[in-house]
Amino acid sequence: MAKGRGAVSNRSGRFDLSRMAEDDGWAQEEEGEPPRLRTELTIDRSKSVISRVVSPDLNFERSLNPYRGCEHGCVYCFARPTHAWLGLSPGLDFETKITVKPDAPALLRRALSRPGYRPKTLAIGTNTDPYQPVEKTQRIMRGVLEVLSEFSHPVAIVTKSALVARDADILGPMGRRGLARVSLSLTTLDPALSARMEPRAAQPARRLWAMRRLAAAGCPVGVMTAPLIPAINDHEIESLLKAAAASGAKSAGYVVLRLPLEVRDLFVEWLEAAFPDRAARVMRQVRDLHGGRDYDPEWGKRLAGQGPLADLIRRRFARAAREAGLDRPAPPLREDLFAPPPAPPAPQLSFLDRLGEAPG
Repeated sequence: MAKGRGAVSNRSGRFDLSRMAEDDGWAQEEEGEPPRLRTELTIDRSKSVISRVVSPDLNFERSLNPYRGCEHGCVYCFARPTHAWLGLSPGLDFETKITVKPDAPALLRRALSRPGYRPKTLAIGTNTDPYQPVEKTQRIMRGVLEVLSEFSHPVAIVTKSALVARDADILGPMGRRGLARVSLSLTTLDPALSARMEPRAAQPARRLWAMRRLAAAGCPVGVMTAPLIPAINDHEIESLLKAAAASGAKSAGYVVLRLPLEVRDLFVEWLEAAFPDRAARVMRQVRDLHGGRDYDPEWGKRLAGQGPLADLIRRRFARAAREAGLDRPAPPLREDLFAPPPAPPAPQLSFLDRLGEAPG
């Protein structure tokens, strides 16, 4: 496995020709170690930035993604197959070849300024993480939040990065006005397991710190335990919710592991390398969650699963959330405060400028 990366290989995507890695002996940094992969950034010059979402499983209609691909390296990420549309591998390419949208704040401002625009909560982080490591230098998400704050536009963020606490100065005031909330994704409290599952994401203790920082600033915080993987992290449901509640979380949700398209083979490959002692058992239980299949994409089933094991997880989660005080849904964000800022005044012409415009 490449150091600091999640996927074991760079398997071809659905629309790519088959590829095969060939070691010519030149790429080794140290004898016996695979080469350290560097992150490459590509500019996305899209002309729009707000995406419309149609899914009965989701509670939002609009989303925004500042980045394509994600450095966090979570091998189970359901967004990996989107890299196939770029002619790239959902494997290591997804983690190392990141597309950035530097024009996102300007495009968002233009969209919100249109006369016919009607506000709806904008979901960010529903595909790839807006606070992945490249955000430290790119600061695209920071610019997006500045625009949303200026327009008093509601935003709901999901991230597993402690970097979100950097923007507490914006999210705090927005949260106090009912315009923002943040859900921190927390998969485990074990730092060693976290390093295996999500090699470039913030350690669990840092995510809990970010919850406390945001809550103290006035931004409502929730916890998302996703994904729950049988025989890997599902035993931590109760401890995860208890730790989140102690760090200021007020709501909780979960998603069971789902393996769409290329994610299935990437996950199995990683599982056999990381947990060879239990790989077969994990996949048996994954199938138990999805009606005997590796993944059932049917709406209403894909996020929570089905069958006895899914029912057990549902009951355990409900009880743990109730005991931790996290069983109340997050209140809806306010859309009635939306107000485009006034246009800047036109520049005044000087006396000499006006003379120059006078007819001769």
